Amino acid sequence: MLRLIQRTGQAAFLAVEGLFNKVFGDALNPFYYLGAIAYFLLWIVVGSGLYLYIFFGTGVREAYASVEYLTHNQWWLGGIMRSFHRYASDAMVLAMILHLVRHYVFDHYRSFRWFSWVSGVILLWLTYIAGINGYMLPWDVTAQFVTVATAEWLDWLPMFRGALIRNFITPDAINDRLFSLLSFLHIGLPLGLLALLWVHTQRVPGAKTTPPRSIRIGVALALLALSLVKPAVSGAPADLAAAPTTMPFDWFYLTVYPLIYAWSPGSLWLLVGAGTLLLFVLPWLPPKKAAKDDRYLLVRPDNRIVPARPGETILEAVLRDGIAFPYECRNGGCGECKCTVLYGPVDQGPHQLTALSEDERKRGMVLACSAIATGDVEIEYLPRSTPGGIAPRVHRARVAAMHKATADVMIVKLAVEGEPIRFYAGQYLNIRLPDGQHRSFSFATAPHVNDEIELQIRLIAGGVYTAHVFTQMKVGDSVEFEGPLGSFFLREDSTKPIIFVAGATGFAPVKSMVEHAFHIGMKRKMILYWGVRSLSDLYLPELPRQWAAEHPSFSFVPVLSAPAPEDHWTGRTGLVHEAILEDFPDLRGHQIYACGSVKMIEAAHPAFSAHGLKQDDCFSDAFRLSPHLAHRAPEADVVKLGGG
Repeated sequence: MLRLIQRTGQAAFLAVEGLFNKVFGDALNPFYYLGAIAYFLLWIVVGSGLYLYIFFGTGVREAYASVEYLTHNQWWLGGIMRSFHRYASDAMVLAMILHLVRHYVFDHYRSFRWFSWVSGVILLWLTYIAGINGYMLPWDVTAQFVTVATAEWLDWLPMFRGALIRNFITPDAINDRLFSLLSFLHIGLPLGLLALLWVHTQRVPGAKTTPPRSIRIGVALALLALSLVKPAVSGAPADLAAAPTTMPFDWFYLTVYPLIYAWSPGSLWLLVGAGTLLLFVLPWLPPKKAAKDDRYLLVRPDNRIVPARPGETILEAVLRDGIAFPYECRNGGCGECKCTVLYGPVDQGPHQLTALSEDERKRGMVLACSAIATGDVEIEYLPRSTPGGIAPRVHRARVAAMHKATADVMIVKLAVEGEPIRFYAGQYLNIRLPDGQHRSFSFATAPHVNDEIELQIRLIAGGVYTAHVFTQMKVGDSVEFEGPLGSFFLREDSTKPIIFVAGATGFAPVKSMVEHAFHIGMKRKMILYWGVRSLSDLYLPELPRQWAAEHPSFSFVPVLSAPAPEDHWTGRTGLVHEAILEDFPDLRGHQIYACGSVKMIEAAHPAFSAHGLKQDDCFSDAFRLSPHLAHRAPEADVVKLGGG
């Protein structure tokens, strides 16, 4: 039954949202900003309420008279403000209910989302209480009905035992202190609402608290039009000597109030209490989804490995990990969060069919906001921006020099045409191939040497592009590339010593970062562990030794995993991360920059964590076989973010 309700609700929301997309466009569909619209409406309610409070008289006689003065004598501002206040409150309740219902039908309330759900239910009730309290202040017949009915409803509870209604038996029982109390509550409740709303949104990564400017203007104009066409007015003055028979009624806030008399206060408490309890426990009610282990996302071009909790969308996972992933609607409607699944199983989830074309589906693209990883996956997305706001651009360059450092490592220098390229030490570029594919290589030069770019390219058996570099590329050739890309770069806002871990041509980004550190005068301790198989794989051994000789803050430790007999090697041997742990059994207080293969990173990261390295102090530049070629090794190309 629950599945049927949710599927029906999903179909209804998608149908309505699709219709609104045709009218407003997917970028300005109000249904995609229900939470943000509710937030915006709350600010309208608070702002208009503060203005009304300036003129409100907190007394038995003054309350009604002051509201009437605002409504009629100051209709051009006070009257409009009152109507704004009223209709914005109604609209806020409607937006909150739709927001809550949408999360329910799309099953976004279980597991790790329980806090957002429960706090959202509390927020809804606080909004209702504040709104009901607001209806008591004008002291007209509606205020009289709401106040007396509330007193009778609360008096059913054992803690009051009929004490409240005694204050409303005769007109003489009402005094000015009542309106001071009601005013205090009407100010205090929204403040509590704002505080809880801040907590509620802080638990949602990348939560939007402001709708787009066009929607804000549209909402404000709609409220203004409604305020002018049907202004909010008071009924007759309250008179405790007579029971009101007809009155203006607000079905958004006062829905259950007729039931106090149609049923009984106790029956209504049972209904409201049971309904509230049901909403609170919904995240833990069956049918529960089977618990599964966390999945891991390898995210390109950031080259970050991100854990994804069971049921968590790809977008939620990457935003929670601080990745600046592009997104807008978060509801599978606009297509801003499209990404390509390079490897692994993904459940796309409900979404607008127009947001993802059939051709894009065939190319492995998904909507990150509604797609859930059902296994370990590798994804690639197009960043909107890179660190420091340096936007990636397409550049042309010519091959200025080529030097074969070893039999399988070519150092290529590119002279960029036009203005010099700006990048951060550690970032990379994409060489664009004629067939539309690309190959990624890290900048091996420091940012201040931006007139010429150095790439360190390792020959890969069966690699199309690397074979071209070694057999056909020549000085003067034209190269097209896109960059800079990636969020792997040297963090300069720390004083912690740095341990660089380079595997093979992972030395390229290390070279960029170390030379940049020297250029800016960084005084932090730096040590480079360069792990290779044999001595011949150290294709630039004298450069780090020169750094160590010239800079007391830098040291170099080469590590060979399988030295050849002719190497006559007497230095460190074994796995490079094991050599680091021998020298640094306690990694607390250090930062590590690891540049190399996924295999190296996957072996090193758990070991580093076990020795005290914090997650925020570990930065990696991993690469792996292109997923669509993963089963074609050894002839597969290697996508190397670090130059191979």
